[in-house]
Amino acid sequence: MMAKPAGTAPGSTAPAARPRTSARVAAVQALFQAEQAQLGAERVIDEFVRHRLGAMPGSGFDDGRAPDANVPLFGRIVRTATTEQDTLDAALAATLSADWPMERLDPVLRALLRAGAAELWMTDGPPVRVVINEYLDIAHGFFDGEIPNMANGVLDRLARHLRPGEFPGQGQG
Repeated sequence: MMAKPAGTAPGSTAPAARPRTSARVAAVQALFQAEQAQLGAERVIDEFVRHRLGAMPGSGFDDGRAPDANVPLFGRIVRTATTEQDTLDAALAATLSADWPMERLDPVLRALLRAGAAELWMTDGPPVRVVINEYLDIAHGFFDGEIPNMANGVLDRLARHLRPGEFPGQGQG
């Protein structure tokens, strides 16, 4: 089941054309699927490209597709999240409280944090503020309550560690 992404037109379930947001939502779904089915990055990317990404008549987020997804961004997020998973998981774990290890997190939240961490890891990617806002919006599509705020806090702390130069007054190091 795909989340209804931010930017969905009022009164409609069809998302506004936001290819990068669609790619991020699909990446969260793919990382969740990869973990649950124990699939490698290339296999899950291939499955998503063949069956979930791209336009088909009458298709959209409601039927589990991301028709407008930016496929190169989708692939890059999934590949980075899986190839750098040990490093990213360690960095994410360092931002979590001791009583909430990665293994205790909801699997969708874990996939969302890994996708966000992968984009923050990409120093040539969008600014931190954009990455965090996008994943906060996606978190709101999957979760109610305080979980989106928790995801926001984790990604903010991670961003300050990975890209300190993007935070005024924080400096390098």
